[in-house]
Amino acid sequence: MALTEDVQKHSVHTLVFRSLKRTHDMFISDQGSLPCKDDKSETIKRMSKVRDEYGPVLDMPKQSTTKQSKAIDNQWNGTGGENNTSRGMEITPYEQTRPGGQTTERSQASKALVSVTVGQQQMLVPRKAQTMPRPNWHPPWKLYRVISGHLGWVRCIAVEPANQWFVTGAGDRVIKIWDLASGTLKLSLTGHISTVRGVAVSTRNPYLFSCGEDKQVKCWDLEYNKVIRHFHGHLSAVHSLDIHPNIDILASAGRDASVRIWDIRTKACVHTMSGHQNTVAVVKCQSAEPQVISGSHDCTIRLWDLAAGRTRVTLTNHKKSVRAAALHPAQYSFATASPDNIKQWKFPEGNFLQNLTGHNAIINSLALNSDGVLVSGADNGTMHFWDWRTGYNFQRLQGMAQPGSIDSEAGIFALSFDHSGSRLITGEADKTIKIYKEDETATEETHPVNWRADILKKKRY
Repeated sequence: MALTEDVQKHSVHTLVFRSLKRTHDMFISDQGSLPCKDDKSETIKRMSKVRDEYGPVLDMPKQSTTKQSKAIDNQWNGTGGENNTSRGMEITPYEQTRPGGQTTERSQASKALVSVTVGQQQMLVPRKAQTMPRPNWHPPWKLYRVISGHLGWVRCIAVEPANQWFVTGAGDRVIKIWDLASGTLKLSLTGHISTVRGVAVSTRNPYLFSCGEDKQVKCWDLEYNKVIRHFHGHLSAVHSLDIHPNIDILASAGRDASVRIWDIRTKACVHTMSGHQNTVAVVKCQSAEPQVISGSHDCTIRLWDLAAGRTRVTLTNHKKSVRAAALHPAQYSFATASPDNIKQWKFPEGNFLQNLTGHNAIINSLALNSDGVLVSGADNGTMHFWDWRTGYNFQRLQGMAQPGSIDSEAGIFALSFDHSGSRLITGEADKTIKIYKEDETATEETHPVNWRADILKKKRY
């Protein structure tokens, strides 16, 4: 009779651990030894590096190599003789290191060379480093009026087309209309049951549109000062809205991660454009393609095809939530802001132009006027003023909370220029509306541009 022994049972965890230990013990002796190098692989690697670094030089005609080397050495040693710019040269740029394999300090400092054609001869000269062009001078901005009246954070601002008055919405659920010249209150509109997050004034009809955290989008008739239309469909708070300049449609976006297009006349939802993965913080409309632009807390910007109702381009360069956007009034470009950077883009494909770095805060709003002044406002009450063309930060302001407020209420939620571009209106966390204007006494001598020609301009994506 065969004798049977009971096999000791172990848990799966114990068996896996023992298997890992056996593997570890087997290979521990070879841990520090690297595999042998393959000569063929090393040769291919070296040839690839040579072709990558010196490809343009290797492809040049053999008979002119000596002359080119002398010309290059003269350029590096500063004894080039004649001025190259006076000889009608043609320049073809490409990335190239100095031939000959020298590892001098000068050749390492500037690896970029350009091919220059002088007469019948071609030569290489070092390419100049990209520098920031001289920015346009802009007068500094100063505070000249503070308007109190709201009982909550002022979250949105819109200026009417005739530039006579402006409208604000706040956390007190009230929409207020103010005279732009005097700053006096003209009208208060009640109807929302939660914070008003967006307002827009139509250029085609006497209508005011508003949206809020109560999921509602309302159309107000300013001749009767009452709501005439409701746009139902959003599943959560509505954070932003904008009116198309040429067509009777309205775009709204919010916490339900969708952008909705409404027909103003019929109240019908034309498109529900989905694609964002998080709250859509800002939506903008323009007459040219792409007609709708949105920025979201999922760190992306989407350019939408309005006819098809779907995404045309998705821009993923931002690393943090995109809370603000501004369209340039004249150029075919726009800017977006998030805590990592302010980025400029070119329509229609969303090509990256440049970064505006330095405003290290949660940027809630952007405003841009026709003079090329871009303003960014942040949660900590700071405002940065930028030259649009060069990205130069020419002024920084720290907002002051009104008396009776705590320092943490110095936040800026909304920015808007009037239609002349000479007044800047801000909505803030201390429940006030502040109006800024340019300093008329400032000149280029009293407030010079702090700029040097050797400032390197770095293009980061």
